[in-house]
Amino acid sequence: MSSPPTPAGSRPRLGEILVKAGVLTPEKLEDALKYQQETGLKIGQCLIRLGHVRDEDVARAIARQSGLPFVDVRKGTIPPETLARVPKETALENNILPVKFDGQALVLAVTDPLAAFNLEHLRFLLGLDFKCALTTEEAMLEAFKRYYNAEKRDAKTVGEITRKATPKEDDEGPVIRLVQQMLEDAVKARASDIHVEPMADRIRIRLRVDGVCKTVAEYPTHLQGAITSRLKLLGEMDLAEKRKPQDGRITIKAADKEVDIRVSLLPGSHGEALVMRLLDKTTGLVSLERLGLGGEDLRRFRRMIKRPNGIFLVTGPTGSGKTTTLYAALTELNRPDVKIITAENPVEYHLAGVNQCQVRHQIGLDFVRILRAMLRQAPNIILVGEIRDHETAGIAVQAALTGHLVFSTLHTNDAPSALTRLIDMGVAPFLVSSAVCGVLAQRLMRTLCVRCKKAEVPSEMLIREAGGDPAAFAGRTIYVATGCDDCNGTGYRGRCGIYELMEMGPALRDAVFQKESALRLAEVARASGLMSTLRSDALRKVLSGATSLDELLRVLSKETVTVLESM
Repeated sequence: MSSPPTPAGSRPRLGEILVKAGVLTPEKLEDALKYQQETGLKIGQCLIRLGHVRDEDVARAIARQSGLPFVDVRKGTIPPETLARVPKETALENNILPVKFDGQALVLAVTDPLAAFNLEHLRFLLGLDFKCALTTEEAMLEAFKRYYNAEKRDAKTVGEITRKATPKEDDEGPVIRLVQQMLEDAVKARASDIHVEPMADRIRIRLRVDGVCKTVAEYPTHLQGAITSRLKLLGEMDLAEKRKPQDGRITIKAADKEVDIRVSLLPGSHGEALVMRLLDKTTGLVSLERLGLGGEDLRRFRRMIKRPNGIFLVTGPTGSGKTTTLYAALTELNRPDVKIITAENPVEYHLAGVNQCQVRHQIGLDFVRILRAMLRQAPNIILVGEIRDHETAGIAVQAALTGHLVFSTLHTNDAPSALTRLIDMGVAPFLVSSAVCGVLAQRLMRTLCVRCKKAEVPSEMLIREAGGDPAAFAGRTIYVATGCDDCNGTGYRGRCGIYELMEMGPALRDAVFQKESALRLAEVARASGLMSTLRSDALRKVLSGATSLDELLRVLSKETVTVLESM
């Protein structure tokens, strides 16, 4: 295999190489750079158009820049047995020419340095290894006429393929095709996230499917700059900025779906890492019934969100479905006689009839500013994407106490911790106890694949480790994951929510007023019959056959738990 081209970050500029080689003067380079700003062409194309250098000079400089050898296919004669190793149709289609065979590897002439990656599939098609060398497009066209007796029409087609293979073009560049294929594959795989992670010796691509990351591809490091630039361009981020985190948004169509992609970029020690959150517009909005809340919890949830005022909080880690739950609640409450305003970062799904406002930190439009402005819009219901600081929490509490129903999220592990978190932010305990009407903590668990799940009798130790009562499992059928083609061998397909719903009552409000700990608040809530736990809901879903005890232990950990009285 050929050695990878020089990493983009350490490459000298094309103009500098030409100047150093003595084929271009600094004055002519400056002239070409001005022409490039006017036309948007590549610097090499500008130099050739202006007549400052020959196409061979540019090709040699690009070869040096990319760490590839240069070959002039117009010189010498290629042996027929070497030509025969690549069919004519394959050579014309891929714009390649076999020039040498050393008994182990074939040397292929190409006109684009990125073709070394784009032609990886030929290793299997040709049944041998190959190396790449760079030549000019004009020389390649002459060689096709000479060796393959290609008509002018064929040569034109090859030229078009070559021009389209440059990453400057819109649709056909190899890196552009790579990025597009990456996004489409993620949609087909039902991935929630794509992770593009530069490492010391490779770029790793991972997909998070049903909450679990899996490596799906690895690419050489010389593609890092091109892949990152393409994604930054799609996400409308600053291409020149490589030192600061950035956020962007991409909209694509894949598998007959329109998908929104939130892009987060973070500079790291080996380059810029990107995480893309996929938001399927066709499946993002769900009803309350499909959330996975149990019968009694669903009734309590509906009762709480239909109050005229108060704060309802949804808690959980990133990616646990908090926004989906809030959107389901707003969809339930969205009527012509109700005014709903949201402040979100970002607006993930558009709700008809709801006034949604996007946070824009770069112009000072943050949650606090939007929240203050929306209160002058006379809303009935307010959604604040996240309560992060004392000021946002204080305004939300005041809104709840003055006749508004407020929905928001917090990052806490369980429902009682949301109350202590507000107090830690500086909100007075008596305001928290008065304003909050309920808290819903949630997680997402993988559901068993219906095609391959297998019935099994669990051991008593496993049941106790999961926090269950062995007596409640006696005579009940539960299922475990096995794996099949339909679930890619994981045994799971899709996810469901597990919930911890806590409703505020007199005893709990008094405990909050007394600044009791989160553990004590949980005890009071359970004693009052106003709280169901994440573990009890997860055990119910295990007994219903939706998921497994192993998945419960993965999501809720293997910590020591007390046996639950009821499930």
